[in-house]
Amino acid sequence: MASALDGITVLDLSGMGPASMAAMMLGDMGAEVIKIDLPPGGGSRGVGDGLAYVPEDQTEALRMAANASPGRNKKYLALNLRMEAGQRVFHKLVETSDVVLESFRPGVMDRMNVGYEVLSKTNPRIIYCAVTGYGQTGPYKSFPGHDANYAAQGGVQALIGESAEGRPVIALNIVADMVVAVYHAVIGILLGVCARERTGRGQMVDVSMTDGAVGLLMGIPGAAEYFYSGVVPKRGETMTSGNVPYYTVYQAKDDKWLTLCPIEPKFWSNACRTLGREDFIAQQFDPAKADEMMAELRKIFRTKTRDEWFDELSKADVPVGKVLELDELCTDPQVLAREMVVEMDHEKFGKVRQFGIAIKLSDTPGTIRSLGGLLGQDTDRVLGDAGYSKTEIDGLRQEGVIY
Repeated sequence: MASALDGITVLDLSGMGPASMAAMMLGDMGAEVIKIDLPPGGGSRGVGDGLAYVPEDQTEALRMAANASPGRNKKYLALNLRMEAGQRVFHKLVETSDVVLESFRPGVMDRMNVGYEVLSKTNPRIIYCAVTGYGQTGPYKSFPGHDANYAAQGGVQALIGESAEGRPVIALNIVADMVVAVYHAVIGILLGVCARERTGRGQMVDVSMTDGAVGLLMGIPGAAEYFYSGVVPKRGETMTSGNVPYYTVYQAKDDKWLTLCPIEPKFWSNACRTLGREDFIAQQFDPAKADEMMAELRKIFRTKTRDEWFDELSKADVPVGKVLELDELCTDPQVLAREMVVEMDHEKFGKVRQFGIAIKLSDTPGTIRSLGGLLGQDTDRVLGDAGYSKTEIDGLRQEGVIY
């Protein structure tokens, strides 16, 4: 069965950054993804530089790669783009590719003669996606950073936390890295592919994680109404702060947690009846009663286990969710039914587990065709497919251009 992106070739220079997940998603949907890393001695990749993410032992490194979802459905090429010979190889690959995805700071690719302006002359149909913290323009464009920096600069971090007086809470790397870098890159690339069908030309896709964080504000209660109301929302004053009884977390008898989110009055009524506090139904949106109701509901939730409450409330048509630890997630019946944790066969390690494919297509579904590998393991095959002879490949390796 054909996949949605059969025939699309992606050159992935995202390193270990969040954009590597965007490349994985394209690969899951059938694109041929060639992951390009600098070989040893080729210069710093920047992302994760100096951090011991990968074990030195090659067997352990391969086992880690096999279990790491972002590395799947990719071929691995080690190419020194700081050498002119490496740049020539890259241009040759671009000639027959559709997408270049990179996450260097602005200007780095240009200095290596592989930026968009140059590559668009090599292949006018190329779609070039650059994922950066602040984008290709503006006074901050060259600043370093990570997810929390961009979420903060984008106005989202200020709204996450229990109170205006307390510290803003860092939401792991969910906001800018996962929501923006991954999904905006995939969407931007696919929009470029669609536009190319009409125009015959590729284009630059400039993804700024800070821009994306700003864009998220339009869907956050309080922030969404700012331009109308002029009121600056504060931590602890919005529904999503968890400081209202109908949108928060409660701890159960077994010390595990549930999320309770009966925002709509009909669901709130169902919850109050199930919890034995019908008197709270009419007080749902009364701010003067919020603290009192939350205190009482906290006591009630401590009388049964998390799973007992989940069963009761879900049967009563109440929006409720178990706060699952990762080991629980991997055995949850809904997660397994949706194949969001899957087992794959590995020739060396037997069964390995991966996170599944979130987007389900009925006619052209995504597939996991290969697992993650090691630096440069497919170099000879990729260059051979590009038309290089064995003698030429051996020569490039001797020069330090490839690994």
